[in-house]
Amino acid sequence: MTASATATRTAADAPPRRYTRTAMLLHWVLGLALIGLFGVGIYMTGLPFSPQRLKLYNWHKWAGVTILVLSVLRLLWRATHRPPALPAAIENAMPGWQKLAHHATHGLLYTLFFAVPLIGWAYSSAAGFPIVFLGLWQLPDFVPVSKELAEAIKPWHQYTAFAMAGLVVLHIAGALKHQIVDRDGLIARMLPGR
Repeated sequence: MTASATATRTAADAPPRRYTRTAMLLHWVLGLALIGLFGVGIYMTGLPFSPQRLKLYNWHKWAGVTILVLSVLRLLWRATHRPPALPAAIENAMPGWQKLAHHATHGLLYTLFFAVPLIGWAYSSAAGFPIVFLGLWQLPDFVPVSKELAEAIKPWHQYTAFAMAGLVVLHIAGALKHQIVDRDGLIARMLPGR
C-alpha cells in the first residue's frame, strides 16, 4: 500500500472533528424550536379560555409533533453518522464530574426529546382532544379517552418539559463555559464554517 493510500485510509478512519452540516441544522432548528415551544407553553397556560388560547394549544400540539419528527430524524442521523469525539486535550482537562454531566445531559436530552411530546400526545388523547396536524390530518389517539387518565398524565407533561428546559439551560451554560471561560473552541464544532 502506498503512503498516500495509507494516509487517505487513516483520514477516512479517523473520527470527525466537526459535526456534519445536517447535524448542525437539526441541532439548531430543534434547539430554537424547543425554546420557542416552551415559552409558548408557559404563556398559553396562563391565558383565560378564549379562541386565542385554543389557537395556541393547537399550534403547541403541531409544534410538538414536528419536534417529535425532528427528534426521530436527529436520532437516525446520529446513529448513521458518527459524531465527533471530544478533543483529547479538552477531555483530559475535564474533571470526572464534568465528563459525567456532559454524557448524562446529552442522554437525558435525547430521552426527553421523545418523552415530552409523546406524553403531551397521550394527555391530549386521554382528554378527548385529538391532534389534527396543521388542521388537516387527524393523528390516531395515543391512549383511550379517560378523564382520570388525562388528570394522571397532565402533570407529567409539565414535569418533563421543565426537566428538558433545565437540561437545555445546562447545555447552553456548558457551551458558554467552553467558549468564554475555557476558550477551547469546542463550540466551533457545531457552527457552520471552517
